[in-house]
Amino acid sequence: MTAPAPILITGAGQRLGLHCALRLLDEGQPVIFSYRSEREGVTLLRERGAIGLQADFSGEAGILDFIEQVKGHTERLRAIVHNASDWETETPGHEAEVFQRMVSVHMLAPYLINLHCEALLHHGGPADIVHLGDDVTAKGSAKRPAYCASKAGLDSLTLSFAARFAPAIKVNGIAPALIQFNEGDSAEYRTKRLAETPLGFEPGAEVVYQSLRYLLDNPYVTGTTVTVNGGRHLR
Repeated sequence: MTAPAPILITGAGQRLGLHCALRLLDEGQPVIFSYRSEREGVTLLRERGAIGLQADFSGEAGILDFIEQVKGHTERLRAIVHNASDWETETPGHEAEVFQRMVSVHMLAPYLINLHCEALLHHGGPADIVHLGDDVTAKGSAKRPAYCASKAGLDSLTLSFAARFAPAIKVNGIAPALIQFNEGDSAEYRTKRLAETPLGFEPGAEVVYQSLRYLLDNPYVTGTTVTVNGGRHLR
């Protein structure tokens, strides 16, 4: 029996990407993942049998190098999940640098990976691309306009690639809002953020995996972004 084609997840060394990668491995799904720096999650994924490839998505050269690494490990992909993300605030004198880095990580990397790995998804079976965006694009961000703009650009790439790659490859997005807090977040901050949504609780990373699973399993959904925001748009 032919082994299942692996799913490629970028930025899977921590948080949402790590959780999704582990859940896929639980189901017997082979995983290839990218990571920026060594951390506990990277070691855990390797111990579980996933293939980890260090990557720098801050510029074209690093992205193209990563693509060649992927092609060196597999001739087929079941799906590509673009989870790699950076989250920076513009500082005086460094605005252009931050903007270019946000665009590179959130737009150029998915753009080039989709184009150069398209052939790996053409194997006659189900094939998907999923972009992890951000619910913040619905309203914009005064504090992080570069981050928000680049994530909005990723939403646009979802539509464009869905049209370009149909019918063989489905392309969709997931737009999470608050999913899980960081360890150092204060009680005051947590209370404030939870009050922003009608559902009012911290859901954890499993809700993102459930959304990913839905997109992978449903054969008749493409060009769609699944919003996972606890009803935040209602407030």
